[in-house]
Amino acid sequence: MVKNYVERLAEKILEVKLNSSGCVVVSGPKFCGKSTMCERFAKSVTPLKTTNAIELALADPRSALFGANPHLIDEWQKAPEIWNEIKNDLDEDYEFGKYILTGSTTPVDPMRIQHSGAGRITRMMLKPFTLYESGESNGIVSLSDLFQNGGKDFPTRYATDNKISLQDVAFLICRGGWPIAVKAKREYAVNVTRNYFEGLFVVENESDEFAAFLKNKNVELFQIILRSFARNISTQAKKTVMIKDIIESGVRASLDDDTFSSYEKILKDLFIIYDLPAWNLNLRTTISVRTAPTHHFIDTSIATAALKINPADLLNDMKSFGYFFEDFAVRDLSVYAESIGGGLKHYRDSSGQEVDAIVEIENGDYCAVEIKIASDKNIAEGVSSLNAFEQKMKANGLKPPKFKMLLTSHGACYKTADGVFVVPISCLKN
Repeated sequence: MVKNYVERLAEKILEVKLNSSGCVVVSGPKFCGKSTMCERFAKSVTPLKTTNAIELALADPRSALFGANPHLIDEWQKAPEIWNEIKNDLDEDYEFGKYILTGSTTPVDPMRIQHSGAGRITRMMLKPFTLYESGESNGIVSLSDLFQNGGKDFPTRYATDNKISLQDVAFLICRGGWPIAVKAKREYAVNVTRNYFEGLFVVENESDEFAAFLKNKNVELFQIILRSFARNISTQAKKTVMIKDIIESGVRASLDDDTFSSYEKILKDLFIIYDLPAWNLNLRTTISVRTAPTHHFIDTSIATAALKINPADLLNDMKSFGYFFEDFAVRDLSVYAESIGGGLKHYRDSSGQEVDAIVEIENGDYCAVEIKIASDKNIAEGVSSLNAFEQKMKANGLKPPKFKMLLTSHGACYKTADGVFVVPISCLKN
């Protein structure tokens, strides 16, 4: 049992999935706490963390299944035929919550997985800590409660003890939500995260999670492409734009589309970057929705580490700070949304109307969220944009948002006269 274990919002998701499926696959970046969380649910464990353990599982994948249920196989993707063995075992003797698989990467060779596992194997993602999980959000505003009552009980202005400053937010962005960094002393925490980042592309032994992905690849090019994604964080920049950015920076004389795409795919397979999809409206509407995804990092600290940005740098460039803060807020929002059975997308149409985040839950209700660094100007713009979006939905006969939220960096938590909830990220929870 881990000392001073911090409960995760994803635990409830895992519990539901274990009671409704034969096997649950928990994916996410390494060092985000997958094994620690899953070991609390497992009665036995097969860890694939040594060369010998991996070779045994490759030679006899069924041997990895032995143990009391729920049986956890940690880093299963290193012996991908385990998937087929689990599918066959569940076909012969189905039980709910029989297996848990954790993985810090997708399988290098997905062709070795012969079956989808539909109906037997389900998936979920674990991200680094949100501010609520790490104890840095007081959680006085609940996303779930707002969906339930539309904020009818929300006071005009909260009297809170929210002491999180803009300087604190800059620090939290650069530190990230990694358990090992969260537990570190503040003066060393950003360095802990940078050590983590620097180790991403270093292969110490062949059992390392990333070894197979980095084989025959240019590590320097990985870092170059990652830095380009960091410079284009929270945007919908096209691949051609990022390639041009790389060439014009002088670090590469040329870079073709296929090479860029292959490296981008690996960064996604390693759960470092991902694309936030666009929100689709009713197909009968006359509104033309842009479908380009928004580029995000699994944790914003990877982007700041890639660019060697520290908290002071963010404070000295408020425009860039806004993009990094949006990515940071999307991390927390996505976890909160998933924990209440919802999902997160973004919205942009041909007229230029945008909403940074749309949280949609299972019954079809949704909320519109604008993400801003707190200032009088930014708050006024965010409120105006949210109200314009709501009016556009109504004018086109579409369902309006259940509520509108302006998620800010710091400051007061309150409700505007026209019904927009202004909520600092350090006051929000699921």
